[in-house]
Amino acid sequence: MLRIVLIVLYTGLGLGANSALADVGAAKAVLDGDMRKLVFHDTAKDLPAEVLTDLEGAERGLAEWQGQWVVLNFWATWCAPCRKEMPSLDRLAASVADKGVSVVTIATGRNPPPAITRFFEEIGVQNLPVLLDPKSALARQMGVLGLPLTVILNPAGQEVARLIGDAEWDSADAKAMIEALIAP
Repeated sequence: MLRIVLIVLYTGLGLGANSALADVGAAKAVLDGDMRKLVFHDTAKDLPAEVLTDLEGAERGLAEWQGQWVVLNFWATWCAPCRKEMPSLDRLAASVADKGVSVVTIATGRNPPPAITRFFEEIGVQNLPVLLDPKSALARQMGVLGLPLTVILNPAGQEVARLIGDAEWDSADAKAMIEALIAP
């Protein structure tokens, strides 16, 4: 009886793992344009449990977005490539909000809230939540060595891919990659 239970358990786990891998495999297959810089990990990586704050000073954590795919962008107000990239992240956020995908930004380092608000107003960003990592604690723990840096989180809240540098996140290539990830 124990053997039967173990066989059923391992078969179920194997099928569940394969469906998760199928999403990543399909996404890898469509990488083109800027998305060719996106590197998928062999195994998903757990994130450190770091407490962040929002622009109003309320404590927030990345666990709030578990259950959905997340495009998580590390940036700073002084970063020129971030200024170029941020509007495309904003447009992506607006286009995928109803598909179980969130775009979340983390301002790492010294980024006073008034400067962030001004930055977003200047470039017309309206759809992006901002979390603050003022001492770069999360960024250091996640190995963020330069900005911008974007990671893709699976619905379990684990990092599955990373893109160093800026990209056009609302391009057809980016949308094809995201559609492949979220496809049933």
